[in-house]
Amino acid sequence: MAWMAYISNWFEQDDWYEGLQRANMSQVRQVGLLAAGCQPWNKDVCAANGDRFAYCATLAIYIYQLDHRYNEFKLHAIMSEHKKTITAISWCPHNPDLFASGSTDNLVIIWNVAEQKVIAKLDSIKGVPASLSWCWNADDAVAFVSHRGPLFIWTISGPDTGVTVHKEAHSFLSDICMFRWHTQKKGKVVFGHIDGSLSIFQPGNKSQKHVLRPESLEGTDEEDPVTALEWDPLSTDYLLMANLHYGIRLVDSESLYCITTFNFPSAAASVQCLSWVPSAPGMFITGDSQVGVLRIWNVSKTTPIDNFKLKKTGFHCLHVLSSPPRKKFSIQSPTKNHYTSSTSEAVPPPALTQNQAFSLPPGHAVCCFLDGGVGLYDMGARKWDFLRDLGHVETIFDCKFKPDDPNLLATASFDGTIKVWDINTLTAVYTSPGNEGVIYSLSWAPGDLNCIAGATSRNGAFIWDVKKGKMVQRFNEHGKNGIFCIAWSHKDSKRIATCSGDGFCIIRTIDGKVLHKYKHPAAVFGCDWSQNNKDMIATGCEDKNVRVYYVATSSDQPLKVFSGHTAKVFHVRWSPLREGILCSGSDDGSVRIWDYTQDACINILSGHTAPVRGLMWNTEIPYLLISGSWDYTIKVWDTREGICLDTVYDHGADVYGLTCHPSRPFTMASCSRDSTVRLWSLTPLITPLQINILADRAWEEIIGNTDYAVEKGSPPLLCGKVSRDIKQEIEKLTGNPRVKKLRWFSECLSSEAQELTTVKMSKFGGGIGAPTKEERLKEAAEIHLRLGQIQRYCELMVELGEWDKALSIAPGVSVKYWKKLMQRRADQLIQEDKDDVIPYCIAIGDVKKLVNFFTSRGQLKEALLVAQAACEGNMQTLHVSTPNLSSYSDDIYKEDVNELLHKVSKELAEWYFQDGRAVLAACCHLAVDNIELAMAYLIRGNELELAVCVGTVLGESAAPATHYALELLAKKCMMIPTWNLAADLLLMTPDNELQLVKLCAYYQGCTEEINDLHEKCKLPTVEECLHLAETARADGNLFETIKYYLLSQEPEKALPIGIAFIKEYISSSDWTLDTIYPVLDLLSYIRTENLVLHTCTEARNELLILYGYVGALLAIRRQYHSIVPALYEYTSQLLKRREVSVPLKIEHLSEELDAWRACTQSTNRSTEDSPYTPPSDSQRLAYATLLKRIKEEPLKGITGPDYVTGSNLPSHSDIHISCLTGLKIQGPVFVLEDGKSAISLNDALMWAKVNPFSPLGTGVRLNPF
Repeated sequence: MAWMAYISNWFEQDDWYEGLQRANMSQVRQVGLLAAGCQPWNKDVCAANGDRFAYCATLAIYIYQLDHRYNEFKLHAIMSEHKKTITAISWCPHNPDLFASGSTDNLVIIWNVAEQKVIAKLDSIKGVPASLSWCWNADDAVAFVSHRGPLFIWTISGPDTGVTVHKEAHSFLSDICMFRWHTQKKGKVVFGHIDGSLSIFQPGNKSQKHVLRPESLEGTDEEDPVTALEWDPLSTDYLLMANLHYGIRLVDSESLYCITTFNFPSAAASVQCLSWVPSAPGMFITGDSQVGVLRIWNVSKTTPIDNFKLKKTGFHCLHVLSSPPRKKFSIQSPTKNHYTSSTSEAVPPPALTQNQAFSLPPGHAVCCFLDGGVGLYDMGARKWDFLRDLGHVETIFDCKFKPDDPNLLATASFDGTIKVWDINTLTAVYTSPGNEGVIYSLSWAPGDLNCIAGATSRNGAFIWDVKKGKMVQRFNEHGKNGIFCIAWSHKDSKRIATCSGDGFCIIRTIDGKVLHKYKHPAAVFGCDWSQNNKDMIATGCEDKNVRVYYVATSSDQPLKVFSGHTAKVFHVRWSPLREGILCSGSDDGSVRIWDYTQDACINILSGHTAPVRGLMWNTEIPYLLISGSWDYTIKVWDTREGICLDTVYDHGADVYGLTCHPSRPFTMASCSRDSTVRLWSLTPLITPLQINILADRAWEEIIGNTDYAVEKGSPPLLCGKVSRDIKQEIEKLTGNPRVKKLRWFSECLSSEAQELTTVKMSKFGGGIGAPTKEERLKEAAEIHLRLGQIQRYCELMVELGEWDKALSIAPGVSVKYWKKLMQRRADQLIQEDKDDVIPYCIAIGDVKKLVNFFTSRGQLKEALLVAQAACEGNMQTLHVSTPNLSSYSDDIYKEDVNELLHKVSKELAEWYFQDGRAVLAACCHLAVDNIELAMAYLIRGNELELAVCVGTVLGESAAPATHYALELLAKKCMMIPTWNLAADLLLMTPDNELQLVKLCAYYQGCTEEINDLHEKCKLPTVEECLHLAETARADGNLFETIKYYLLSQEPEKALPIGIAFIKEYISSSDWTLDTIYPVLDLLSYIRTENLVLHTCTEARNELLILYGYVGALLAIRRQYHSIVPALYEYTSQLLKRREVSVPLKIEHLSEELDAWRACTQSTNRSTEDSPYTPPSDSQRLAYATLLKRIKEEPLKGITGPDYVTGSNLPSHSDIHISCLTGLKIQGPVFVLEDGKSAISLNDALMWAKVNPFSPLGTGVRLNPF
């Protein structure tokens, strides 16, 4: 296996302990991504092959892949090696894993999509590769051409590697728009030119240059560019071509004769792009350039068979997927117009007439529009499978949350627009009129004024009224100079500051009256109003200095000038919590912290390797500062010590803007030159705080004052306004405020409250639905649900039209309420849905037919509803009687329907879970009162804090899972390390003695501290434990002996006793996992420093081997398929390399693994087409023995792989290869203790649940919780 070579050296170094550091988890977690739109600048910027398609933003390529299980496209990868505008992409016709791209910095790159890496680069080319394409006649050659030629052919591998020039294709008289190789005729190629002509080359024939110009242009020098060119797939010589004005022709490339000229319904229409439909011979589709009209044609007819308007903006490019997804599920959100957002330009689908519907070719068209919109249109069904509307197509320079609404985020871009996004659905709610040149900066008006001020590169500054959608004010005091920053004062809403390349920072009122012009010796790049003093403003200047001005005086001189940076200063930010503290970011790569009251630089944060742009103070934790840089990273700083707590590498280009909303201080948004906006959860940075709230600790451990919080070494405390307000509200409450406290803090602290509704970027489709008031209602509803206010939740959901959610939870109020709600919905369903089958099925009560009907259409939510109605006896049920059977009995029927209901809800939950949304998956299970599974999904998604919250509210029925979640959280606390907190959590569980023993055994402190913890956990002192161990040993009580030795000063004495017992036990033929696991698990809690002693070498190796093997068996029991082979391999490698005597043989291990593989391959197959070989009899026997040994997992529902939020978000530049699988890690990464080996967080969680020791074989405990 790949990983063994990678880490085998650890197995050699037996006593590797030096340099041991905490295995670090990335502290900042990516929870959402707003993908860029498709660029409108170049032609060949979307491509498809097999079950993937790709489109280009200006600097990055987005690749979507079909998820076969659910038949929907998900974002698979973002490629961002190009530093300048991408000009074209082309998919390799022979190998679906390869594609090529070119860019204006004279670079051509070959990518491997499956491995997400560059496999070849060509950067010394002459001229810009304006068009490029794989050669059909050669296996691995890519051709590219600049505007006037020549055509270069780059052979990537093989004997003839290198670049050659096409003998004839050069010295053209007109620029090339595009070229196309013939798919059958070797070496035949056609070029389309700006002047409307074609050039055709074919080996052995005379080359034809500049032929077939539209007749209307003959003899003139007017231009009518070729906008589209495609060879007819069914002929060797026919070619379909389009000119922008002249329209479409089918021409014969041999006789140079025009066969058919196609006519448009109106003279105004012009064609931007066209594509053949592979599934319908003779059919092609075109997209208009002014308006988004898709037309369907057949070569036998000169007019379109059909036209339909998809969007108001024109098409840019089109590509028909050759293998349309087989629809098992369709992705529909419950709102009626599921494919449009409230401001989307999309038009609702027209009603079909019978013959029209008949004539539409089946197939999916990837459509890219001039406004950056990208969608996948199902031509047969005439609906969007998804539409990603209004994405930015260029660098995003700034992003800010709306002051009175944490769900709305505004972004300012190089493309001349400001867009406002709903971050729950990741859809654009508003977009500014545009044409402003470059917008560098934006600032919301304070409060609920609904205006945004923007700063542009050459058009001055403006105020945009978001609701009215128009510009209401312009400021031109800087003339044509670029304005780099604009800041609307939040303490005095009449004042706006701008700073510009002309060296002035100007303060004016919103009606344009200039109050101050502060002159600087050079360009001014940043300014920021103090949040504690409404008259203080700071600026950052090209002369490397930071200045502070006092606006209340008439003087135009600064109060303070801070110097120290060695290059220009860009942004400055005042601390919201600490009076007089500000920070500045500079092109020297450092961030400096200044204290206005001491006139001094109090800290320098060094670590970025390029200019610093984004800067953001946290609004609750006073020492937390975040910076973004041109080195593509985001860094999180503890400004007390000046240390970097975490570095995030996910963006693919310069990071410009960072922002968070005070009422959600731990959800951050960032924007970048890679044209994406990303959402991050910062909650892991303050883990103990969240657990303090769960453990119901005193206020002092949750909320503090700033002075104490900024002392070195003090734990994180909330010091902001929002947390203080929550505290005041809770103190007003009477009775037990715990549930309220959990509720309010979960909203503020965790991005989970939004994660309940944030539609993750992995799926385009979900992001389409009107946000606005509805999303806010939804969010409120989710929080009501989490905290037990079920009826309120149901009513909110009904108001939203989300009946399925309301109904699913309603039984929690009362069955009577549920039935009433059910009646309301049934009436509405019958009214709304025109499908005759529904009222018909309901009338005769054929539930199965109805459920199957809905499931087949992918309407899982409706299927759930019907099954639930039948379960509750709310449907007239059908009694089937057949001549030879008596009628179907009621009880069997009830059982039948109930089973159906659980099946459907499970299917829906699994769909959410696979989408990285464990929280919504849990909601589906709660819906049918399947509390065990709901809790299991939260635990499998590692939403441990949330699992404890929900479990606490649900009470008794969720208890086993709540206790398991508390145990895992306690393990997390052992790492932070907050041992007392871990003990508090364990004390909340029943029968906790053994768990407390493990905690105390592993506790690393001096004897006095250990005894304090023992006392808290009601255990004897260390000295007494040694005595108890000796006594138990004399009595022959093995378990007690091990337990007390581990708690004593000589824990290593426990190792040989326990290991001898296990070795003896597994030598017998009928041993089971449950007899040895408790002993082994207890032994694993020996302190690491004792375990790695030289005297323990043999015992340690045996412990690691035995736990490796038992871990593999546990992983089989829990269905952690992805890590089973790695655990077997790990055990075999240790057996091979270490001196041990354990009753395990390498041959036996590999036989067992093969048997497991053979017998589970049907459930484990990754693709549908891998060959299936049935297991042999000996393998069946071996697997049966294995299962007998393993027995069932006692905790129901916890089986199946772990899948955390963000698991399918592609990272950008930070590529980690898993040392378990050798593949690139998608989603969160977990770095092992050597600081360089990495595995995915999902694998780390599963590994740690079945084997606590690191995969590197060092004896260090793994703690990814």
